[in-house]
Amino acid sequence: MNSLTSVSALTFGIQAFVTLFVILDPIAALPIFLSLVSGRTQKDQVKLAWQGATSSLIIIVVFALFGQVILSYLHISLFALQGAGGFLLFLIAMECLTGKVGGESAQNEAVNIAMVPIGTPMLAGPGGIVTTMLYVHYAHSVQAKFSLAAAIIMVHVIIGFILMFSTGILGVIKESGITIVTRVAGLLVAAIAVEMIVQSIRGFFPHI
Repeated sequence: MNSLTSVSALTFGIQAFVTLFVILDPIAALPIFLSLVSGRTQKDQVKLAWQGATSSLIIIVVFALFGQVILSYLHISLFALQGAGGFLLFLIAMECLTGKVGGESAQNEAVNIAMVPIGTPMLAGPGGIVTTMLYVHYAHSVQAKFSLAAAIIMVHVIIGFILMFSTGILGVIKESGITIVTRVAGLLVAAIAVEMIVQSIRGFFPHI
């Protein structure tokens, strides 16, 4: 990423936008999002879509501004953060596979659903946080900082629209389809969780 210091602010912003969109990967979050909101009204589904995108935006912005300070103060390594995210995702995956996802507690705490697991770690996970912190490090000029800020906002606006429009799928696939989506989501999320945990362990023990 050293080449980022020599590009124009516009190019810097475009590269940041593409990189963050790929790493945040809203498409991968769709199955778990749909399984979580399947029992809610269309209005609530749209609300949760934007809450999830907003939660991710807030987390990314906080770590962009204070990430290194927060991690240093709490003596938390990025590998520990990655491992914690992996364990959290694995618990959610088990709920999907056993049919407990979106239960009574989820119905009563819509904001928490948007925050966890959609906002984090599905969207604003360790990869997105680290990438944002790296781009902040290389944004030396004021123009580059503005380009990065615009890229972060635009990524989350698009994520919000993707999540919002994805809710239309629920009316097509019906209850049996939702059950299938939930089980598949559980399997995929479990695989992602295991990968995060493995990468975290390799970070602590690089010779394994």
